[in-house]
Amino acid sequence: MGLNTQLKRLLFTTTLGAIVSLPIANAGTIENSAPKATAAEAKIKHWRVPNSELRFTDISELKSAYIDTSPSAHDDGIDVGQLGVDAGNDKLIVALAKEIAAGQHGEFDSLLIAHKDKLLFESYFSRGRIDLPHPQSSASKVYVSTVLGRAIQLGHLTMADLDKPLVSFLNELDPSRFTKGAEKITLRKAMMMRSGIRISEEDAQGFEQSSPALKGQGLVQAYLEASAPITAESQAFKYQNDPMLVMQVIEAVVPGSAQAFIKQELLDKLEISNYGWKTHKVTGLPGSASMTSRAMLKFGKLAMNNGKWNGEQLVPVDFITQATDRLIYPDAEIFGGGDAVSNQGYGYYWWGTDLTYNGKSYATTSAQGGGGMYILLIKELDLMVVVTAHDRENTTQQLIAERILPAFVGQANRLASNQ
Repeated sequence: MGLNTQLKRLLFTTTLGAIVSLPIANAGTIENSAPKATAAEAKIKHWRVPNSELRFTDISELKSAYIDTSPSAHDDGIDVGQLGVDAGNDKLIVALAKEIAAGQHGEFDSLLIAHKDKLLFESYFSRGRIDLPHPQSSASKVYVSTVLGRAIQLGHLTMADLDKPLVSFLNELDPSRFTKGAEKITLRKAMMMRSGIRISEEDAQGFEQSSPALKGQGLVQAYLEASAPITAESQAFKYQNDPMLVMQVIEAVVPGSAQAFIKQELLDKLEISNYGWKTHKVTGLPGSASMTSRAMLKFGKLAMNNGKWNGEQLVPVDFITQATDRLIYPDAEIFGGGDAVSNQGYGYYWWGTDLTYNGKSYATTSAQGGGGMYILLIKELDLMVVVTAHDRENTTQQLIAERILPAFVGQANRLASNQ
């Protein structure tokens, strides 16, 4: 192929991408700039703002969606590209986004897609804002896991410590009052929802009430006194408050506080300054987090790149490999599932599933949060999908299999053949 022909095709492809993105941004029902929070909305970083009457539902609904196939660079550590030029079928993704905007797939607040570390697609709907941290619900658990990995990288813990009794790191406890078998709870098991702690509903409700006796490690003491004996049978997977135990260990082993460590040694490294991290009302330690959609993408990129960020190893490779692996296969309903979603497993607060498209299965790893939060990674395709939402009933993984996979499977080869 001659140089002129190559140049003409390159110019045509680049121009087409720009032409495709402009009408989308300026259409009658599409915003032409990414929506930002008002001063009043900027205060709402959680489902319920502590010590306030403000709720997430107080954020106004966008009058129209924002759909961008060529996201802007914001000097935030995220590389950007153009959907349909760098990778992906822009028509398929835009069609999906317009259906989301029309309310056909639940209450989405954002949908971002990155390929080979480049953000290629960015969209906001309903209560989504580019600069407003979104409540993460149980996706926060993955952040806790990542913080623990960071503590290992810096030498405050070792990989061998994952198999030590969790209580061995907490020196304010009274072991003489523990239930039988408390020493069987290891850090590893706590990160796999296998602590084995079993307390009555009445005790659980009582422990949700703030009390000086439950501050700090007091809640751990209360759990280990009230629990039924910890046995091999009780240490089956159960989705419960085990991340609280892990945060207690982080607080105990890192210099200063867990809160300061999270900011200085993880979020600052990832260039995340706009976030929320609620204080647990009982323990006083960091609890559930809120992140912008772009910040969520950074956690996905960190995992996708085996714990490395901008050339620096923030989390050990061995840890991130285990964290994102399917170490167990719990008998639990698949969140956001459907016929194309199967083989669910669990690592260190990361979920794993297989998504099937056109007869082939693609292994995924995802952070998941109630309401519809996802950071979903497909390593085989070097693809990341970030979703925020406020719809507890969702079929997001099924939707990714049906509508996003077709836009990227084999697309790289087709783009290359057109250049």
